Amino acid sequence: MSLRVGAATDVGRVRDHNEDAALAEHSVFLVADGMGGHAAGEVASQMVIEAMREIASRDALTVDDLVAQLDLANTRIIDEAEAKPERRGMGTTATGLAVVNADGADHWAVFNVGDSRVYRFIDGQLTRVTVDHSEVQELTDAGVITEAEARVHPLRNVVTRSLGVTPTLEVDTWVFPPFPGERFVICSDGLTNEVGDDDIAWIVGQQDDPQQTAEELVRAAVEHGGRDNVTVIVVALDAVDEEDSETVPRTTFEPNTGE
Repeated sequence: MSLRVGAATDVGRVRDHNEDAALAEHSVFLVADGMGGHAAGEVASQMVIEAMREIASRDALTVDDLVAQLDLANTRIIDEAEAKPERRGMGTTATGLAVVNADGADHWAVFNVGDSRVYRFIDGQLTRVTVDHSEVQELTDAGVITEAEARVHPLRNVVTRSLGVTPTLEVDTWVFPPFPGERFVICSDGLTNEVGDDDIAWIVGQQDDPQQTAEELVRAAVEHGGRDNVTVIVVALDAVDEEDSETVPRTTFEPNTGE
């Protein structure tokens, strides 16, 4: 696979610090949205990033590897909160994309815990891969509110599944083969609560460069209100000749803390 990657983050217009964290290294791409307040949410999100970094350079990753490492991160967060009372109640989402080995070939694996999202953009169409674990998603699925209403609903920040809550972690995963020319958007809900899917699709369709795309998506979220931290990773899979293909490049991303 030949990948191009871009990443951007912003503290937004309301929050005084950034609890989001992101990883874009080797063939693992992850966004984590921390919860629990100052000196807690950002700790939890960074802990899952550090845990996933431990396996990012491993050859022939599997879906089981990803799930096991997320489970390890969950245990570490719970242990940290128990050891330090000021951090009790902290947690984080974990949503991302990785190249894994399935049936002897490279495949995409999308994984999700919480309400951050992964979108797939292919042939001009944007599709949400992940399903939010949130109160508003349940209300939307039940037909009580619309997608537009969900973005401004009072319960929009209430998640029903996250790391750091219970010892047993349930991770949603999807595995599918790569398709040259496709792109992925991995984002915290700071983007999706401010920018609708149609607008996300338009921005992705207007830009070729992943870095410019990530920055434009973040800028749109801030301009539409910026009520939360917003973090975006964009991954583009290019079509290349087999003889010209290279290993997946390493891209390191350190989010802005807002300090």
